[in-house]
Amino acid sequence: MTTTLLRGRLLTFNHAPHSMTDSTSYRYESDGGLLMGDGKIIATGDFETVKAQAPVGTIEIDHRPHLILPGFIDTHIHFPQMQVVGSYAANLLEWLHDYTFLEEQRFADADHATRFAGHFFDELTRHGTTTASAYCSVHKTSADAFFAESLKRNMRMVAGKVMMDRNAPEALRDTPQDGYDDTKQVIADWHGKGRNHVAITPRFAITSSPEQLEMAQTLAREHPDLHIQTHLSENHDEIRTTLALYPHAKDYTDIYAHYGLLGPKSLFGHCIHLSDREADALSESGSVAVFCPTSNLFLGSGLFALKHLERRQKPVRVSVATDIGGGTSYSMLRTLDEAYKVLQLQGERLNPFDSFYHMTLGNARALSLENHIGTLDVGTDADLVVLNMAATPAMALKAEVVQTLAEELFLLQTMGDDRAVAQTYVAGNAVKVSSETGTAK
Repeated sequence: MTTTLLRGRLLTFNHAPHSMTDSTSYRYESDGGLLMGDGKIIATGDFETVKAQAPVGTIEIDHRPHLILPGFIDTHIHFPQMQVVGSYAANLLEWLHDYTFLEEQRFADADHATRFAGHFFDELTRHGTTTASAYCSVHKTSADAFFAESLKRNMRMVAGKVMMDRNAPEALRDTPQDGYDDTKQVIADWHGKGRNHVAITPRFAITSSPEQLEMAQTLAREHPDLHIQTHLSENHDEIRTTLALYPHAKDYTDIYAHYGLLGPKSLFGHCIHLSDREADALSESGSVAVFCPTSNLFLGSGLFALKHLERRQKPVRVSVATDIGGGTSYSMLRTLDEAYKVLQLQGERLNPFDSFYHMTLGNARALSLENHIGTLDVGTDADLVVLNMAATPAMALKAEVVQTLAEELFLLQTMGDDRAVAQTYVAGNAVKVSSETGTAK
C-alpha cells in the first residue's frame, strides 16, 4: 500500500455551529498531518504525531500555509446544463423552454454525453468539489456517460436518469414504463459500482404524469436505499401550473407525499415558497430542502428562508447547492457567498463556520453519507480540498490583515473561486486539472 502524508492546517467539523464562537463544532490543527492510503484517511492530527505513524516510504507533501478540509459537496447540479449557464431569461419556465430543454436533447448522443462528462468532472474537481448529487438528461446514454466517468475517476457521486413524460419536447420525453425500465437498468449497471449511487429522479411534477410518479413510487419501494431527487416550489408560475395539473393535491408537496417520495434520502431542490403545512411534511418525513442561491437570484425565483427552516418548531433538514446551469458558478465558495447575501436581505446572518459546515459535513449529512465523506475522520474517504486564501492579488492584500480562522474562511468565501483551490484530492490522489494545461497539477 502506497501512503501519502499531507502537511498543512487542518479543519473539520463535528456538528453544525451554534454561533461564531462555538469552538466545539470543529477541530483545527495549526500544524496538522493527514495520512492517506488505499483511498482512505489512516491518521490525522498534529503533524509530528501523525508522521510517527507513517510507514517507511510514505510520500510527503507540504501544503503549508494552506488550509486542508474535506472535499466540497454539491447536493443539486445538472450534468447536461454546462452550456446553459448564463442564458438570458426572465424566469424559470421561460429558461427551461427556451434553453434547457433544447440543450438536453443533445445528450441522446453517447459521444456528446461522454465528452461533456469529462468536462463536467474537470470543473467539479477544479473547484474543489469531490461529491455531487446530479441530474442527467432523460436519456439513459447520459447516465451511462456520467457514471462511467465517475467510476474512472473513483469519485463518490449520486446521480439519476431524469424521468419526464409530458410538457417537454418529444425528444426529451420517455413514457412511464420506459422511465421505470431505464432507471432499473441504470441501477443494475451502476449502483454500488465503485463509489456510484443511483438516484430516482423524476424532474418535477410538471413534467411527470401521475402514471410516471406511480412508477417512481414503485422504484422507491423496490429500492428503499436509493436517493430520490426532484424540484419543489421554486417559482410562483411553476406552483400554479403544478397545482392545475394535480387539482386534488393539498399543495405542491402533497403531490410527492401522495406518491411516497418524501423521506430521509429525498432531496427537494429550491423549496422557496413553502407553506407551514409543507414545511411540516418535509420535517416529519426527514426530507431535505436544497438551497440553490445563485440560481434563485439569477432566475428571480425568491429568497430561501434558511434560518426560518432551521429554527422552526419542526425544523427542516437543509443543504446548499450550485444548481448549474440555473446557477452561475461551479464553486461552492461562490455559492455560499451568494447564500450569505440572500440571508442578509432577510435580516439574517450566515457566519463563515456555518458556511463551511454546509459545504462539508452538513451536505454529507443531507446525503446520508457522513460515514464516508464530509469530515477528516479516520476511516473516511480521502476526498480533500486544499485552500489558499492569498490565491489572487486582491485576496493576498486582504490576507495581510487576516488574524483569525473565521476571517480567513470569510475571505475565502467572499473572494475565492477555483483559483483559491490549491489542490483537490479524490480517494487520496491529487486530481485538480490546470485550466492552462488541461492536466492535473
